[in-house]
Amino acid sequence: MFKILILLLLVITSLLPFTAIEAVEVKDLYQASVTINSRNNTDRAIALKEALAAVMVKVGGNKSVLDNKIIKKALIDYQRYLNQYRYQFDTIHTIKPIVDNQTQTKQLFLLASFNEDKINQLFQQANLALWGSLRPQVLLWLVDEDGLVRTIMSNSTDSSLPFMVNNFSAQRGLPIMMPLMDLTDASQITLSDIWGRFEQPVRKASSRYLAEAIVVMRISNSSLLAVEPETNNDASSSNCGLLCTQTSLKEQGYTLDWSLLGWGLKGDQKRFSQQYKGSERQKLLQQGLADITELIYQYYALSTTSNNNFMIEVANIDSLATYVDVFDFLTNLSAVKSVTLLRAEGASRRFNLQLLGSSEALVASLKLNKQLKQFIDPLARINTTTLNNEADEIAVPIFYWGN
Repeated sequence: MFKILILLLLVITSLLPFTAIEAVEVKDLYQASVTINSRNNTDRAIALKEALAAVMVKVGGNKSVLDNKIIKKALIDYQRYLNQYRYQFDTIHTIKPIVDNQTQTKQLFLLASFNEDKINQLFQQANLALWGSLRPQVLLWLVDEDGLVRTIMSNSTDSSLPFMVNNFSAQRGLPIMMPLMDLTDASQITLSDIWGRFEQPVRKASSRYLAEAIVVMRISNSSLLAVEPETNNDASSSNCGLLCTQTSLKEQGYTLDWSLLGWGLKGDQKRFSQQYKGSERQKLLQQGLADITELIYQYYALSTTSNNNFMIEVANIDSLATYVDVFDFLTNLSAVKSVTLLRAEGASRRFNLQLLGSSEALVASLKLNKQLKQFIDPLARINTTTLNNEADEIAVPIFYWGN
């Protein structure tokens, strides 16, 4: 009997799609650091407005929020949302566009924090989607091709690109990490696997990082550039035949492309891809990361106007104190607008959750907090309920409360 159970579990596991392991709680969403020329009143006013705009983009997940009339008005009245600010000197990395190296200089920054409740109310008033503090962990496999040399980027790589990735991650509030490229990675994946975007080895090597989204990005000044024939029409070149026709690289500098190979919470496992051309790879990298961020934002953002309902059942509420704890816990989740008790039977309580956005955002919240753990028994009858007296039944997930 035991062997049969093990076999059944293995079969069920093999049928499940690649699933996300962790969501990440992003800190300091309502805080931003911007450069400032001096401490005088004029420069401070400009910097505080820029800091509030940066927070709006970080909270909203999309730069288009700055085009909203209500947000524009709030930026003018920035003092209404300001909690505190301070100055600090920090090291900045100046990147030379021709050669890939950095120079370090000291720069004065203004660090400002803003009122979370007021900004959230502002987004609701503007009917803009909120991106909660629970955000997917993104693993970025970045390969830089310089001529005939290809390099897999990690935080320890001597290049400006990892610095730019980390800086973008902090500015936009999207957790992005790069592989360690240690002996474990080297034994599981090759450079050609990443460059060729072969999904199976990339997924295998990525599993250790517990990421919800896997991105392969390539940037090149050689093989990815488009080629086109260039014909020499000089009449003085007699009898040269096909030697008069040469292929040359179009003078466009760099090409960057990226593919989203695995998205843990995407049931249909769609594969997204995009390509860019330009003369500065730093700008191409910024554009690529921005588009990836906005694509993920569209899936995870919590709409302030949606009224999605989601039912769950908590099976071990054995006291009034536990009930209060569970109810307060559910109410305080960023993905939940309201909580209603539907049914009480023994130690089980069924709740209807009115969600701000998708059920995936709620599941990510529960996985991160780990106080409600879902119970899955492959041999048990599915717990279902019928809506509106119709024949269609939906499965109600069962959870257990525990600290």
